Amino acid sequence: MRTMNTTNRLASLLALTAALTGCGGASDKASTPAPSPAPTPAPAPVPTAPIGVGFVQPGNNVLEPNVSEPLSVNVTVNGSQAPNGTTTTFTVSPASAATLAPVAPTTVGGVASTTLTVSSLPPTATFQTTVTAVSSSNTATDSLTYYVRPAHKPLQVLVPAYFSATGTTSPWVTLTGGATSYPDVKITAIANPSSGVLTADTKEDTDLTKAIKAFQAVAGTSNRVIGYVATTSTSSGALSVADIKATITNYIRLYPGLFDGFFLDGMATDSSRVAHYQEVYTHVKGLTTGLTTGATPPSAPVVIGNTGTYPVAAYAGVADTLVTYAGNAAAYTNIDPQPGNTWVYAKDNSAQAMLVHTASTCTDMQTAVKNANRPRMNTGLVYATNLAIGAPWSALPTYWQQMLGTVDALNKQRTLPLC
Repeated sequence: MRTMNTTNRLASLLALTAALTGCGGASDKASTPAPSPAPTPAPAPVPTAPIGVGFVQPGNNVLEPNVSEPLSVNVTVNGSQAPNGTTTTFTVSPASAATLAPVAPTTVGGVASTTLTVSSLPPTATFQTTVTAVSSSNTATDSLTYYVRPAHKPLQVLVPAYFSATGTTSPWVTLTGGATSYPDVKITAIANPSSGVLTADTKEDTDLTKAIKAFQAVAGTSNRVIGYVATTSTSSGALSVADIKATITNYIRLYPGLFDGFFLDGMATDSSRVAHYQEVYTHVKGLTTGLTTGATPPSAPVVIGNTGTYPVAAYAGVADTLVTYAGNAAAYTNIDPQPGNTWVYAKDNSAQAMLVHTASTCTDMQTAVKNANRPRMNTGLVYATNLAIGAPWSALPTYWQQMLGTVDALNKQRTLPLC
């Protein structure tokens, strides 16, 4: 019985071992590969930072040769101030027009700054400055247009002296007194006998002759007197070149040696009449006798044309000076040659004049004169009066002396006289 039991137990053990082997024992477990790890998620894309850049608009974008001007831009990232050290790059086109230093300034407090210096002889009257800033894969740019004008010349005063020369209280006496008080201010007076149409029957105004001679005799001045010439008529419209030439001839006959040139009133502004005024201009410039010896030079009398507004650019070639504004003082504050009439920057400021009426107070006058003197306006001959539309040029303004003092102060960079 014992032998039988032993035999049975041995068989049971062998069966158990076989079963364990079939199910996979310890040795089998060791050879099985470890499970693969879970895949690592791809990194999230780095967000690009929206960047913005914009010029801090300068108070003046009309410069002169050899002038240096500070230039700044605001830089933002994600709508906030860019971190300090953000790089910007400035360029000029055409490159020969100006230089920049530094070319690649970095931001401080969200602002990058450089200095722009205009070339001594710019090849063009216009150039662009561009700035570029980069953040991640985003780029932002901004551009600014500059204009280059000839070097500024001192302001002058252009007086529509359309008033009577008779008597000791004539505005001509006051005009001459102002010239005496401010000999450094150049005054051009426009004399207006016979409303600018002189015929063979027109007689000399002897009072006007005396007044002009007294004005021209003021010591230490370079003042001028020019004759008013109408180029249009209320009854017949545009006057012919022959009629205009006849008036000029009669000026010289009646007032020999007194005039430095002529004021052509009522000029057109469109291109259809340019040739008409070119013929008149050429005629006046060719006059060598009968004009004042004070003309500079005597063989080239001055021609001032009154278009009253900005004409087409070709008119700059048919007058030495154009009145590009004649009107109300309040409206003058809104006049701007940019962007439509930037051709004015190719000329000296003495090539533009303004005649402003209804500048009711001395302060209004100073505002108008200072506006004209801004580089953006580039206007070198000025006049303002408190008289209103209807008869604005029939007398001198009540602030005549203060106007001369204002021009003198601006020319000498001094404090303006009190009003």
